Amino acid sequence: MWVEGTRGGVIETRHAVHAAVVDVEGAVVWSSGDPELLTFWRSGAKPFQALPLILDGAADRYGITPEELAIACASHSAEPRQLALVRDLLGRAGLSERDLMCGPHPSLSDAVARDYAKRNVRVTALHSNCSGNHAAMLVLARHHGWSTEFYIRADHPVQTRCLAEVSRWSGVPAAGIATGVDGCGVVCFGLPLRNMAWAYARLGAESKAGYSAGEGTPGGATLLGAMMRHPEILAGEGRACTEMMRAHPGRVVTKTGAAGVYCALVTVEGLGIALKIEDGNGQAAALAMAAVLLTLGLRPQPQALMSQPILNTRGERVGELRAAGALEVR
Repeated sequence: MWVEGTRGGVIETRHAVHAAVVDVEGAVVWSSGDPELLTFWRSGAKPFQALPLILDGAADRYGITPEELAIACASHSAEPRQLALVRDLLGRAGLSERDLMCGPHPSLSDAVARDYAKRNVRVTALHSNCSGNHAAMLVLARHHGWSTEFYIRADHPVQTRCLAEVSRWSGVPAAGIATGVDGCGVVCFGLPLRNMAWAYARLGAESKAGYSAGEGTPGGATLLGAMMRHPEILAGEGRACTEMMRAHPGRVVTKTGAAGVYCALVTVEGLGIALKIEDGNGQAAALAMAAVLLTLGLRPQPQALMSQPILNTRGERVGELRAAGALEVR
């Protein structure tokens, strides 16, 4: 499977897709390229970084709402409602946006970015697509009585706690997980695609009776429910994650990550998905995920994710980006 760019009917670029579709037992049932490819999970890990809010009692203690749990998992577009939710989540524990250590950047939504630029809106750490994730980490620190300063450092208890949760769900021992620094400054985790997909499959399974991903109070069902009820919070208007989830309410949860990573859970079938575009093309990753979901029977997918136009500087369509090839049955 790959994503190709055409111009004048000629294939000009080709983006290799590595993908793993995994069941709750950890078996790869469909794949593309190398399903064992080691790469960084980036924002695909956010649900598992947010789970300690529930598991450690912070969500109950501070009365955190489903919408606030969703923003903790989001790579958001800095839409007004999303910014308000980050402020609300911080405020639950007496914190504010001044405590955030994520760097500012333009919105991931072109429409929102243009609007803010036109209105001269000053972009701050609050506008980072990761601010909800950072807010959750700060609330967790406050709940445990840990320092909220430098919560992004690898040796901070918050990051140690997140690493433990990633290990529990992915099945990779903590010592075997590679670590680096994510774009927003927190720790990011390197592990095989198959294990990323397995974590999502297990997250879905925990919402079913009789299954637990490990010791401790189950929290996967609560978090998954919040994500499924609020796809508009996980990404934003016009964004691929939101549109794929809206196309099949309750059937799929999709989560983008930087550098061509994309993850998903197909709820009824109980399948976890993780893919990586080898050259890191994020646009290609969204097209590839839509194509994988089509293969798994989630039809139709949003038309905008069947192909993307390639435009010249005059705004004229001169080609397109589209998924090609197919998954392999294992």
